[in-house]
This record gives sequence, structure tokens and C-alpha cells, in this order.
Amino acid sequence: MFFDLSQLAPRDAYKLLTGVVVPRPIAFVTSVSSEGIVNAAPFSFFNMLGSDPPVVAIGVGNRPEGGGKDTAHNIEEHREFIVNIVDEALAPSMNESAVDFPSDWSEVETLNLEISDGQIVRVPRLVQSPASLECRYHSTVHIGNNRILLGEVVGLWIRDEFVDPQKFYVWTDKTKIIGRGGGGFEGGYFRLSDPFGMRRQSFEEWQKDHPGAKAD
Repeated sequence: MFFDLSQLAPRDAYKLLTGVVVPRPIAFVTSVSSEGIVNAAPFSFFNMLGSDPPVVAIGVGNRPEGGGKDTAHNIEEHREFIVNIVDEALAPSMNESAVDFPSDWSEVETLNLEISDGQIVRVPRLVQSPASLECRYHSTVHIGNNRILLGEVVGLWIRDEFVDPQKFYVWTDKTKIIGRGGGGFEGGYFRLSDPFGMRRQSFEEWQKDHPGAKAD
């Protein structure tokens, strides 16, 4: 079945796309307002877009009544933020932080989230997160009602038991990180603790497995 998204209401297109673009990593973003209020909010329209330099993108969107959300304002004004990765233990607090609290309320204080100072940026990270990406704001791309924030990752904190600092290897399956889902049930999430591997072949190796193969 084919869907012409230009003919669908945005909410219907959203339901279809979030059911197939899965699992999506969750950015539990901490940011600081001009009044010094520490905000924490989750966004599943998020991913890495490059590694040299490391770049992340977060689709923050606008409020239903118009205008940017607190996270967007804070990042664009303060020009620094932290992406805290969400594991199963942090998931309930992440979900509760999605409540539309007033702008002068701090989700960190309201939900009793433990924080620690950033190493490079002047924004605190969530201690409970298995990994936190310290970011400097780069720019904002506006496409319709989409507000896409780009940031350069300048520092990375990973819980000791999940990383080999000599080989720069992360045991992702041990982190119990979760991803955002979609589909026929509300608030769907995925556990990412059951990975499998497939080694990438060189062209020469592929040719050995496919003798006689030629380009048309």
C-alpha cells in the first residue's frame, strides 16, 4: 500500500513514519535557561549525522500554539546542551519529563533527577544516564513546522563498566539503552539488549563468494 504523504494530515503521516523508522534513539536533553533553570526534555527525532567533527541533530518541533519549546530557546540562547542517553532504569523519569510543565519549572528539580557538572560545557548532565554527549550549538534549520537543532559533540561521558578506554570499545548490549518505537500501541519503546553482528566484506571477498558476477 502506497501513501502520498502530501495528501495526509501531519499527524497521520507521523504515525506511519514513526512505525517504520525504528528504533529511534532518545535524546534526553538537559539545557539551561537565561534565568538559570535546568530543563530536561526527551526527543526521539534525534541522531548522529557525522563524525568529523561529531555532529548531532535534534528535531525539537514547535508548540501546538506556535513558537519554539523551552529546549530550543535554551539551546539557541545558551549555545550549549547535553544529550543524555536513556536506559531502562531512566525510562520512567524520561517519560514523566514529557509532561508539559510550565517554563519556570525545572524538570530536574521536580522529578528529583541527580545532576553533575559538565566537563566542557556549562550544562549539567544526568548522573543516571549510561552516556552523555556534551554539545555546543551550531545552527538551526527551519523546515515548515520543524525546528532542527545541530550541535557539535565536544565531550562524551560513558559509565566505566560499559567502555574499554584502551580500545575505545563500548559494550552497548550491557547498557540496556532503549529506543523509541511506534505502531499500534501507545508509547512504544524497544530494548536494544539483543544485538547481532554482520561483518562488512571487501569487494575482493565478495567476488570470491560470487564468482563470475559482473556489472551489466
